[in-house]
Amino acid sequence: MKRKYKVLFFALLATAAVVALILYLKTSNVAVLNPKGVIASKERDLIITTTMLMLIVVIPVFILTFFIAWKYRASNTKAKYSPDLDHNRLIEFTWWAIPTVIIVVLSLITWRSTHELDPFRPIAVNKKPITVQVVALQWKWLFIYPEQNIATVNLVQFPVDTPVSFEITSDAPMNSFWIPQLGGQVYAMAGMKTKLHLIAGEAGDFRGSSANISGRGFAGMDFTARSSSRGNFNSWVESVKSTGSTLSLDQYKMLAKPSQNNKVTYFSSTEDNLQGKVIMKYMAPGVFGQAGYQDGSYSEYDSNGHH
Repeated sequence: MKRKYKVLFFALLATAAVVALILYLKTSNVAVLNPKGVIASKERDLIITTTMLMLIVVIPVFILTFFIAWKYRASNTKAKYSPDLDHNRLIEFTWWAIPTVIIVVLSLITWRSTHELDPFRPIAVNKKPITVQVVALQWKWLFIYPEQNIATVNLVQFPVDTPVSFEITSDAPMNSFWIPQLGGQVYAMAGMKTKLHLIAGEAGDFRGSSANISGRGFAGMDFTARSSSRGNFNSWVESVKSTGSTLSLDQYKMLAKPSQNNKVTYFSSTEDNLQGKVIMKYMAPGVFGQAGYQDGSYSEYDSNGHH
């Protein structure tokens, strides 16, 4: 095959690969590239911006790699021998200056986005946020609504255009709470509480998942995040309250046992400060005054550590 045909072939192959990638991204529902909330939109823009900046270096490097390998192949006797090319000041300046500028720009973007997209930072809107306490179990998600005094398993619902303050912990191996179309993941760890503030810009069902491998039931540890109108949310809360099932400590201990591919479950009321008691069972009894956990069972303590 002649040289020009080989070059044309590789150029067409590269073009076809780029076109195929673009078509795939347009036709496939890649969750992080299809945001449904302001936080996820900013994170999507950040991903695209940083990727494009890095491609400024990556693409020329790949092009030059193939070009140099082709031009200076053993069979090309016409290639010019340039042993002093590495001392070319213009070339040296170019391949140091461009990456340096990109690193500086990325540093500024990182500084700004780290503060702007801090998961602990409340979302500034003129609506009162709704609080949802999250407990990662094996292999399911428990959602507690302290203001509504209800709880659900593997389904979390909230009003559209309303900030949601997630308070996250774990009563199982470390996990990671993630709703890709609404925002990034935050770790769920036993004995501590992390926070995540999200908001949905439109109504719909969004896939939530575990983003941290946690055993054989990990693949089925999914949940649905449902955004609805305020009226539908209020109606849903009332319907959950009418189910008649209470999530007591004894009921919680049964729920916390490992199980796979769990169905959505509703609880019309919950034990007071249930998430706090789950966190406290990993603390020294009585240190924080509310609850302790010994020999596999809950027990109450006062501020001095006495029963």
